[in-house]
Amino acid sequence: MKKKKKKSGKASQVTNATVKALSVTVSMLSIILLILNMPIVAYTNTKTKETENISIVNFFKKWKPLVGIEGELSSMSVSDINTDIVTPDFSDGLDLPQIIEGQYTVLFLGFDEDGLNHDVNWIFQFDIAKATLHILQIPRDTFMGADGTYASASTGKFNSVYSHNSSGGSPIQSVVNAVQDNFGIPIDAYVTTNCYDIVDMVDLIGGIPITLDQQMMYEADKIIPAGYSVLTGEQAEWFVRYRRTFSDEGDIGRVKNQRKFLAAAMTKMMNIIEDEGRTKFYSYLKEIYDNKYILTDMSIEDISKVADLASTIDMENVNVYLLPGEGADYYPPDYVPAPNNPPQSVWSVHKQAALDLINENFRPYQLDMGLYNSALTELVTDYLNVSNDNAYDNLEDIQNGDEKTQMLDDYN
Repeated sequence: MKKKKKKSGKASQVTNATVKALSVTVSMLSIILLILNMPIVAYTNTKTKETENISIVNFFKKWKPLVGIEGELSSMSVSDINTDIVTPDFSDGLDLPQIIEGQYTVLFLGFDEDGLNHDVNWIFQFDIAKATLHILQIPRDTFMGADGTYASASTGKFNSVYSHNSSGGSPIQSVVNAVQDNFGIPIDAYVTTNCYDIVDMVDLIGGIPITLDQQMMYEADKIIPAGYSVLTGEQAEWFVRYRRTFSDEGDIGRVKNQRKFLAAAMTKMMNIIEDEGRTKFYSYLKEIYDNKYILTDMSIEDISKVADLASTIDMENVNVYLLPGEGADYYPPDYVPAPNNPPQSVWSVHKQAALDLINENFRPYQLDMGLYNSALTELVTDYLNVSNDNAYDNLEDIQNGDEKTQMLDDYN
């Protein structure tokens, strides 16, 4: 029977040194993790003004590095809550600050190249208890009055509210004020982006699959073929800005067409989560956030929670609504008639139809808003066209090519 050889002194010293090094490393890591997770950082919620001690890890989750660009929204309270539904012990389970428990509402603005006019205006409202998402599309040309209270008097259009900035505070606050005063929809958070940032975001996630009934020619050398294709970032920008063949509807045709892109984008989000996992999806969100492709008052953790909420909602429970109205001509106060100076083409709201739509779909936990509770202005009161007063679509129908909305209005 052979005896085992004793380890040499040199080998034994190496082993002991390695063990000591590992022990020190593990100890240091344990200390670092302990410090990172200790509640030692004073954090003040900018909306609730409440201060609490949180860990360094949680601080970076809650940190909002982008909020300094557009600004924090002013805190607001709502007095017309339906107390038959929202009782003192009512809770929807969503761990985010909410103006009204039970719903979470995000204002999305898409800007032109100059970053002044918000030509895409969507309000996303989650009804958490019902697991539904309602989206209101506000046409960029929506008439907001001629007195300059909200929009520029020279155009009267909603897309000028940001640059007009009548609130005297941040431009984004002016838009939120206009939404609250006119549509009665409290805004919990905002997201803004520029048309050229869409290019980077779509390319980042590998494109957006979509099926078109007919070829789309943005310009002579910028064509998206009919049938199935995966939109590149550049093509996605063409798609959301396209209006060439919508001569009978102008911007309203583009607004309705953007629903197809929204349905395709939400389907892409679901597919990323299912095929690549939530970790990969969150990595995309973080890269979008870090590269400032969007500006928002939400932290990356807040955005992840909203994305998680959206991923639990079936497409058949997502409806997109168009603000009721019709096309009209607006003559600004300083208008001078001339052959090369046509009046402004605007979207004149049908006020009662708009309030009916909003009360039914966007104020689930509030009392109904009446004609005198809204600052909405009707430019045209003798309606010529009501075909768009119920212009909404379900995203599942859109994705299946069964959208109900028809492009019938003569707005241009």
